[in-house]
Amino acid sequence: MNPTNGVAARTLHPSDMLVLDLTRISPLGWLAVVCLLAYLAGAISLWARGRRWSVLGTISFVLGCLAWFAATGLAVNDYAGELITALVFQIITLLVAVPPLLLMGSPGRLLLRATPHRGVGILALRAAIAAQRSRAARVLLHPVVAILVAIIALPGLFFTDAISWVMALPGGHQALLALMLVFGVIGGAPLWALDPLPRKPSFGVRLAGAFLELQIHALFGLVLLKNASGMLSLYSGEPVGWGVSRALDQSLSGSLVWTYGQLPLIIVLIITLSKWRRSDIRGARHRQDAEDEALDAYNAYLAQTAEQAAPGTSRKDPV
Repeated sequence: MNPTNGVAARTLHPSDMLVLDLTRISPLGWLAVVCLLAYLAGAISLWARGRRWSVLGTISFVLGCLAWFAATGLAVNDYAGELITALVFQIITLLVAVPPLLLMGSPGRLLLRATPHRGVGILALRAAIAAQRSRAARVLLHPVVAILVAIIALPGLFFTDAISWVMALPGGHQALLALMLVFGVIGGAPLWALDPLPRKPSFGVRLAGAFLELQIHALFGLVLLKNASGMLSLYSGEPVGWGVSRALDQSLSGSLVWTYGQLPLIIVLIITLSKWRRSDIRGARHRQDAEDEALDAYNAYLAQTAEQAAPGTSRKDPV
């Protein structure tokens, strides 16, 4: 959807990127709709059987699917080939914003509770459990992998201009967005997932990972903000007909990374610190209870010993 494709040249407005055209929804956009309907079907089936399921978790997953659809199913998907800002918005949304919302919806628990334990359902459950317990899952959820994802997803693709090569491939744009979503889930699972994971990092590791990602995103956003010339061969020319210059386009994309891309990570830091503090308080309380029990037992032992040693309490020898 650009001037060269028959659309009249005019000044671009942000609302133009939010236009919904059912004939131009990408496969990833339709996949978001499928995931949303499948999740709602599972949640409704549990409620219909009188079984409990989190309403807040359902709302979180629904919001995640809606954000996923907004990034891949609206007109912004068509503008991404012409404007860096549109592409960065899609990448940041799928990499940083969508995964936390999906993960906090506990789709794994819902799958286990709502899937019928017979026929095809039992096969799906066995496959899901095998995947959760697999060695590959443990490797993918290692904290080092999350850091590598943060490096590859933004600086690695943009600074090497690999993203221009990927976008030029047939279907490369959608493959790139799908990869960003997968990267986001892998990197966000140790920080956000409420489902049981094969590997659960410590609070210190989570803080270190989130802080490092913040620095990587900050560096990437700063480069986009300060580099007035085109960084990418795909976006080397001026965006003719949009009413914006390439320098402004790139600067706006850097601002997105600095604001929109950093906010979820800052929330991670706050939540992790809060959980760490509560965990330490609970641990201290349990240790105090254990110490009090041990002290009470020791005092009882001393009292019993003193009673046995007191005059007149010793047993007399038989006559």
